[in-house]
Amino acid sequence: MFYRSAGAPYRCSLLDEAGWIEHGFGTRDSAHWRPQPLATLRQIHSDRWVLADGRPGCLGQGDALITDRPGMLVGIRTADCVPILIADPVRKAVAAVHAGWRGAARAIAARTVNALQECFGSRPEDLVVAMGPAICSSCYVVGPEVAQLFPPSSPAVIRQGDAFRLDLREICRRQLDQAGLRPDRIAVSDLCTKCLPEEFFSYRRGDRGGRMLSFIGRRI
Repeated sequence: MFYRSAGAPYRCSLLDEAGWIEHGFGTRDSAHWRPQPLATLRQIHSDRWVLADGRPGCLGQGDALITDRPGMLVGIRTADCVPILIADPVRKAVAAVHAGWRGAARAIAARTVNALQECFGSRPEDLVVAMGPAICSSCYVVGPEVAQLFPPSSPAVIRQGDAFRLDLREICRRQLDQAGLRPDRIAVSDLCTKCLPEEFFSYRRGDRGGRMLSFIGRRI
């Protein structure tokens, strides 16, 4: 479902099916690649979304961008956090979401679905979602102060002695499911940014400056 060619970002066949979606999940190899026109944000690990109205460049602070403008690309940068790309095949609207543990604790993925509903009239059952490469639960160990922000009974929160392992993609997937999305329209990559140093930057592995760009937009 997720595939790539040499030097190119990863793509998701579920998003390809719409026929009008331009998208990609970046890697180390594609770090130099910058699609245009691109709108981005100064990411602050929040649940704040911003409407991209056609202007490229940095549109302010937040962690999700939405648009329905033809030719407009919206993008976020990650290095372990979950990049989430959302498309509405009916309204032809899209969103790019950055979900770290702070954003996931605030349900930023579901908040972005609400934003698509408010701004474009999107219906959750129409949406298609792809979650790209991110840190896996085996590599993502957190303390109890982080784990307590999520339901203790969740299978995405795994106790390991005095620490916990978080499955960020599963947390976001469950939030999208609760928001009304169809399970068969949510694609989740199993690629781990920390386990695959030849492909991805990872903050937890020590790549403090490296980030991958993930983007989505509506072809003209």
